[in-house]
Amino acid sequence: MAMSNNVIGAINFIAMLLSIPIIGAGIWLATQTDNACVQILQWPLIVLGILVLVVAIAGFIGGFWRLQWLLVFYLIAMLLLIILLACLVIFVYMVTIRGSGHPEPSRAFLEYKLDDYSGFLKRRVRSNYKWDRIRTCLSSTTLCAQLNQSYRMAQDFFDAHLTPLQSGCCKPPTQCGYTFVNPTYWISPINNAADMDCLNWSNEQTGLCYSCNSCKAGLLENLKREWRRANIILIITLVALICVYLVGCCAFRNAKTEDLFRKYKQGYT
Repeated sequence: MAMSNNVIGAINFIAMLLSIPIIGAGIWLATQTDNACVQILQWPLIVLGILVLVVAIAGFIGGFWRLQWLLVFYLIAMLLLIILLACLVIFVYMVTIRGSGHPEPSRAFLEYKLDDYSGFLKRRVRSNYKWDRIRTCLSSTTLCAQLNQSYRMAQDFFDAHLTPLQSGCCKPPTQCGYTFVNPTYWISPINNAADMDCLNWSNEQTGLCYSCNSCKAGLLENLKREWRRANIILIITLVALICVYLVGCCAFRNAKTEDLFRKYKQGYT
């Protein structure tokens, strides 16, 4: 039984290490401008990672100190956490499956439409109350101001590969026909009726297109890309956790079997 319990302890040490990518993914999302302003996925990831770490520590202690009740707790709790992580992986995949950029003539960057994205993501930005908070957060960053330092000429700007947030929030939609002065200052629209966002554009540096649907769409595209990157880490971690859990279950069963044989040999059964 000692050997099996040592295996359980060692396996749970690996599970402790596997909590690091989950917590790390949450921290990485929290450092991204868009996720820091929206705050949807990062905290559930960080909390889930901490729970995996705590349960793995419990299994580690239970394995080396032969505390059967702690091992039973570990097996039940880790199974629930694996199910939660699997649900989170599926959820992220489902809400990020829709949405993509649209090319415009003579432009290297893409334009984004709010209606292209999943209902869950759209509900995060459609409410005026929620968007006012997000808009204030975005406008306080150097997201758009740094474009003025990078692109002086119109053609350089049109050939630039802007991020979805920069494309949606820092300039008016291309179809409005505004004339370029600098990346965040545009004049003389040709077709204001092409899109409601044409009327929402402002040359005020705290306004720009932060009230536009294109800005909301750009935000969701950024979220989608970052969530998908985080989801790759979660999928790999989930598979590893399942393998660790199965080995732990086998070791626990072997430990119980060894204990029964030991008691049988001693004449207790």
